[in-house]
Amino acid sequence: MSEALASFGYELGLLKRIRRSGWWHAGVRDPESVGEHSLRAAQLAALLAVEEGASPERAAFLALWHDTQETRTGDLPLTANDYLRKPEARQITADQTASLPPRSRDLVREAVDEYETRESAEAWCAKDADKLEMLLQALEYRDVGVRPVGEWIESARKGLKTETARKVAEAAMTLSPLAWRGR
Repeated sequence: MSEALASFGYELGLLKRIRRSGWWHAGVRDPESVGEHSLRAAQLAALLAVEEGASPERAAFLALWHDTQETRTGDLPLTANDYLRKPEARQITADQTASLPPRSRDLVREAVDEYETRESAEAWCAKDADKLEMLLQALEYRDVGVRPVGEWIESARKGLKTETARKVAEAAMTLSPLAWRGR
């Protein structure tokens, strides 16, 4: 049991080193890691959920697990879609967690399943947080001179489902990423 948890812990550590590869197409030399993305997505999920009347803890928890499968696949950019089938997140998670103790295994599998099925308000908040995090990152990259980020911004905006996320996206579009200073 302890070895399986330790091994999975090491695997999860890969998320700190796996880069969000789509940003290389925009010319970002050192894009953020999947782990960095997931942290802010989880934080945003909690905020969206509380404003939407859902459980912030559950939404953040779902967002924490939403990209853990990338330890096995890497971060596949959209340009790969025409050449590779999209990996099934639940199958990868099942493989990743196969040797975990039953309670831990079920916890992770249930979180990924809930996120993927989007049958709860918390799952929608987590998905919106994933998109909103990408939008904020695109705006931050644009602010430091990376210009071809418009497609990421529009993709994120179009994918938002909750009213709160749409309003946050609109506000972010009018603020400089540095506007938070002094607020």
